[in-house]
Amino acid sequence: MRLIVPIAPAGASDISARLIGQWLSERLGQQFVIDNRPGGGGNIDTEAVVHAPADGYTLLMVGSYNATSATFYDKLNFNFIRDIAPVAGVIVVPNVIVVHPSVPAKTVPEFIAYAKANPRKVNMASAGTGAASHVAGELFKMMAGIDMAHVPYRGSGPGLNDLLAGQVQVMFPTTVASIGHIRSGRLRALAVTAATRSDALPDIPTVSEFVSGYEASNWFGGGAPKATPAEIVDRLNKEINASLSDPKIKARLADLGGSPLLGSPADFGRLIVEETEKWAKVIKFADIKAD
Repeated sequence: MRLIVPIAPAGASDISARLIGQWLSERLGQQFVIDNRPGGGGNIDTEAVVHAPADGYTLLMVGSYNATSATFYDKLNFNFIRDIAPVAGVIVVPNVIVVHPSVPAKTVPEFIAYAKANPRKVNMASAGTGAASHVAGELFKMMAGIDMAHVPYRGSGPGLNDLLAGQVQVMFPTTVASIGHIRSGRLRALAVTAATRSDALPDIPTVSEFVSGYEASNWFGGGAPKATPAEIVDRLNKEINASLSDPKIKARLADLGGSPLLGSPADFGRLIVEETEKWAKVIKFADIKAD
């Protein structure tokens, strides 16, 4: 059985896929191969799963990148909501607003005031145009009424390196990518972007405590070709939910700064639809175009 991960190794998507893959291997008596295929915004690998046999032997690590790609890319050869069957959620991981220590703001209100006083002079790094860190920043700009210059990079690593060097001033990376720098004091965390505070950073407030209604998270889960029989989807859902209740897996997900995403296939499907509609509005408002 193959679990295709359209993201490079070592991120939250890859780590959680390996945890779930190992669990499913043991519970189902089938060897799971984690197949990393980064590139193309996740669309090349999503299309491969769309056209794979609907027998439960090829699964996709679905993520928030699928929700943004639906609007960000004009001409896809598939409709994600129509062509991929939701199986189960796995993890929700918040982003974090982090700034270089030279930025004279220690809170979200102070940062908003600073950005308003310096329009287009605050450089916002991202992992790439259309990436989760980019659209999270655009949503913040839209709701806070500020204007920052977007500086896209080829991944979170290069963007964080320039933030650490003071070449850019702010970024919205995941907790996975940034928590080490936050704990070391090399970056200052202003807020987490999830609806609730993160157990990994309990003293850091949420953005919504200052900007009402703001929420942006990375989420990942399992998907299958649309025609996959319901009994296979339900069995996989049951086993994945069981894994998320296992103390060792829960602890590992918590280490990533994430929370388990329990629920039925229908629950996960509703999340995908809601997130696709939400980010479509942001992408259109900010007029984000694929490079």
